[in-house]
Amino acid sequence: MKKVLSLTLTLALSASFLEGCGGSSAGGSESGSADKQEAGSNGVVKVFNWGEYIDEDVIDLFEEETGIEVIYDMFDTNEEMYPIIEAGGVAYDAICPSDYMIEKMISNGLLQEINFDNIPNMKYLSSTIMEGSKAFDPENKYSVPYTYGTLGIVYNTTMVDDPVDSWNILWNEKYAKDILMYNSVRDAFVAPLRLLDADINCTDDATLRQAADMLIAEKPLVQSYVMDQIKDLMISGSAAMAMCYSGEILAMQEENEDLAYAVPKEGSNFFIDSWVIPANAENKENAEAWINFLNRPDIALKNFEYITYSTPNTGAQELIDEELKSNPAVFPDEEILSKCNIFHTLGTEGDAKLNDLWLEIKGAAVN
Repeated sequence: MKKVLSLTLTLALSASFLEGCGGSSAGGSESGSADKQEAGSNGVVKVFNWGEYIDEDVIDLFEEETGIEVIYDMFDTNEEMYPIIEAGGVAYDAICPSDYMIEKMISNGLLQEINFDNIPNMKYLSSTIMEGSKAFDPENKYSVPYTYGTLGIVYNTTMVDDPVDSWNILWNEKYAKDILMYNSVRDAFVAPLRLLDADINCTDDATLRQAADMLIAEKPLVQSYVMDQIKDLMISGSAAMAMCYSGEILAMQEENEDLAYAVPKEGSNFFIDSWVIPANAENKENAEAWINFLNRPDIALKNFEYITYSTPNTGAQELIDEELKSNPAVFPDEEILSKCNIFHTLGTEGDAKLNDLWLEIKGAAVN
């Protein structure tokens, strides 16, 4: 669920995609030109991943060790990625969606079962996270967890003098125009739904109406609805608090030690991003080799150190400093996770309800 998009990475990895068909990725590349690349000695693997969601050196190491060329493209949201895969214009071999989108893709026949005989490094994956994956992949046939984390609030301790333990603080007029919200319908609705003691996957008309009215009431207090910009705005002190995924906090704190992170007491979203193989993949075994490589402990550690999202790889966890492992923002404990739920797909009707309300919220006048 990585939201930060690096221009450097985009230019480095997407330059060869500037020609081709139809849709474009988050990296500004056109989606169709992957087929024009020359294969390595053992073929290619076409990867579709979030922006800045891998250490670039890992790609080079994989190519060197396997002789498989990596054709790499990026997306910015699950909702941007889905229609590209559904249309089938590019036969990607490995993609990394989030839980609810994987559930939707399984339901719509867009994924194929993985041959786990080709992924022996699965043995390093946390049993807790594998069990959690059953919420969207009931038999763990289609997905391999890559990262996980929570949705919470990042705040500047020099600008916020109230306890940050409830979503209610996002409605505190004291912080008017110092609040950032994710420009994402599913994420934004988490706060009001949990304050209403409703499930984050709620599709009840009356409850969603209440939640939408709460977000409309909050709108005058919101500085802006953003995605990638949250990191820079919080580091610079341009805002007091923001919705934020836990995986961003380490990178933020390296730049600004006044920043802290909390999961509100009402509960939140617990996400798992996983590798899957599309039904129309042309290089399935290479995709499995890719997934297996990423689950080698030293490689999983290298990725964790770069992207700072929690790794479910127990081999990598053994190599991480104890103080870091005990940081609940980075590796949430059972108490935190017990308050959180995984997003589920809401179906066509549920998505339409939420999207219509989101358009209403974004279009509401600010007095």
